Amino acid sequence: MSAPHSVLDVAEYILQRKPGVSTPKLQNLCYYAQAWSLVWDGEPLFGEEVHASVGGPAIVELGERRYGEPFASVGGQPESLRPEAKETVDAVIEAYGDAVGEFLSEYAHSASPWRRARSRAGLKFGQQGNPGIALSDMREYYGLLYERCAG
Repeated sequence: MSAPHSVLDVAEYILQRKPGVSTPKLQNLCYYAQAWSLVWDGEPLFGEEVHASVGGPAIVELGERRYGEPFASVGGQPESLRPEAKETVDAVIEAYGDAVGEFLSEYAHSASPWRRARSRAGLKFGQQGNPGIALSDMREYYGLLYERCAG
């Protein structure tokens, strides 16, 4: 299943709506946008892999920033996002946009997709490593969460 967008396009769209977000917050908002796109839209939002880094979800293509340094731009093309993608990202920003980035990372740590990726790689909590988070794990976990909340 190929993704129609780049994570840079998604991140740039987020930055237009939430200027100056920190590194962990942008990484997490992109992670949650990917997860909810899998549930609501039935497909990945972007093709780049999300990694289960020790600090939380991380997408290498967003580049390195000093911890807490805000993003001004990542060079994406937000106008390329399809309307349903924008709706998904807008809903994620509405739900998670006011939370502190570190809280979002801790929340992701408690979710099974992050834990499964690290467990499959043989990593213990706090141990360095960046295994990829399976899209199927994200779809399953957030899909069940959605069913419980919607039902």
